[in-house]
Amino acid sequence: MSKVVITQVRSIIKRPNDQKLTIKALGLGKINRSVEKDLTPQIEGMIKKVAHLVSVENK
Repeated sequence: MSKVVITQVRSIIKRPNDQKLTIKALGLGKINRSVEKDLTPQIEGMIKKVAHLVSVENK
């Protein structure tokens, strides 16, 4: 299973609650914080939902 590194690059201030909760569920919450996750269909969907707030790179 491939891994991805997800980095938050934009603030969640003034974002809808579902986007805030998705960022928290990914383990983010502050700008420039990064997490490494297995790329599952669930994680891929979460990334698509907040794609404008995060950057993603394959590992």
